[in-house]
Amino acid sequence: MKRLLAIITLIAASISLFSQNDPEAVRILDNFSAKATKAPSVSMKFTLETVDQVEGTNNSITGSAILSKDRYRIELPENIIWYNGETSWSYLPDVEEVTITKPDRNDDSFMTRPSAIFSVYKKDYNARLLEERTSSCLIDLYPDDINSDHVRIRLEIGKPRLDLKGLEYKYKNGITVMLKVTGYDLTLQPADSEFVFEQAKYKGVEIIDMR
Repeated sequence: MKRLLAIITLIAASISLFSQNDPEAVRILDNFSAKATKAPSVSMKFTLETVDQVEGTNNSITGSAILSKDRYRIELPENIIWYNGETSWSYLPDVEEVTITKPDRNDDSFMTRPSAIFSVYKKDYNARLLEERTSSCLIDLYPDDINSDHVRIRLEIGKPRLDLKGLEYKYKNGITVMLKVTGYDLTLQPADSEFVFEQAKYKGVEIIDMR
């Protein structure tokens, strides 16, 4: 009985630990968020790796992104995505096809709303400073909702520039998505056209409107 009570106490203490925000983690995230959101845009080059532990697969691709508030343009080897804050265009060069949709604005995954990485910690998550290194900090975000589809989000934030070094989503279904940032720039001032599919530049493509 004593052993059982000790185990229950330990579990309760662990739950309590992860249900509280770490003030130092929040301070770092606040500074990181403020610097990125005050910039005209965030331009990134990255490697995106997806590991599926259930299927035993590992896929890696390189890409780039320009983020300006909730607008973005993401370029991947087989896909270009534009989003102007309301409408999304997903272009597949190999088949010369573009699909138009209205994404779910509540989806905070990187591929749906990449700008969420700068603000997701402010609501429905608890932050913990996992490790402070010489050149970066590792911070884990744990969802308040036990029914969330992911276990945690991990950010690596560089010092002293407060630049994003890495991002990791760990899902309950055994999939982990890891984004390693190889270039990070806050100086680019993109035109509005950067976030819209311009049909005149892609003559002959098939348009699939799913709105």
